[in-house]
Amino acid sequence: MHPPLRVDRSSPVPLYFQVAEQLEHAIRAGVLVPADKIANEVALAHELGLSRPTVRQAIQTLVDKGMLVRKRGVGTQVVKSRIRRTVELTSLNDDLTRAGQEPHTVVLRLDRAAADAATAAELQLEAGAPVWQLERLRSVAGQPLALMSNTIPCAVLDLESVDLSTVGLYEYFRRCGLHLRVAHQRIGACRAGAHEAKLLTERKGAPLLTMQRTAYDDGSRAVEWGSHVYRPDLYSFEITLVGR
Repeated sequence: MHPPLRVDRSSPVPLYFQVAEQLEHAIRAGVLVPADKIANEVALAHELGLSRPTVRQAIQTLVDKGMLVRKRGVGTQVVKSRIRRTVELTSLNDDLTRAGQEPHTVVLRLDRAAADAATAAELQLEAGAPVWQLERLRSVAGQPLALMSNTIPCAVLDLESVDLSTVGLYEYFRRCGLHLRVAHQRIGACRAGAHEAKLLTERKGAPLLTMQRTAYDDGSRAVEWGSHVYRPDLYSFEITLVGR
């Protein structure tokens, strides 16, 4: 349960914010850790002598920040911090490893196929050209984080000889002497279909982050087209903006 909380009614700081700030500090300090439960609204309101709407607003503030989650039949719990990814030409596997995380990958599909018109256009190929179609589910700390679909021209490299459950795709590119130099990337959002919802343990229709990327090597050849979806409660993109 949460550490002792106090409110100062003489302070100009709103009461809900005082409660939220103390809980946030406890989470950031490690006093409250992922999966720890917070007292329900009724108990917390009684403990602090506050109204339920005030307590509800405090909890909602931290839910909106991605620090707490409400689960039916379980209560309010501390969640794992989001994976924050800067927008640069790196792979998710590289970013997670660099952040000290231990990613777990399941290869759901790896097939040779003929590129359809849309895929061929993304990869600057003739329609019908042979491509690898790769789908993987990546998790961190037992939580599914991302569903990743990648298409790579067969002329670029052979994927049959590598275990992509233990080796990142970009890591394998580097091993094969393939150097990525530039990429065109689109970030957006979508609603989870049945397939995504099942694999990412989300409800159907839940919002998901999306990223689509076409990457080019140092010879300006399109070598990979990726279409990924991420759980927004565990993942975010960060962009630094500089004024001119």
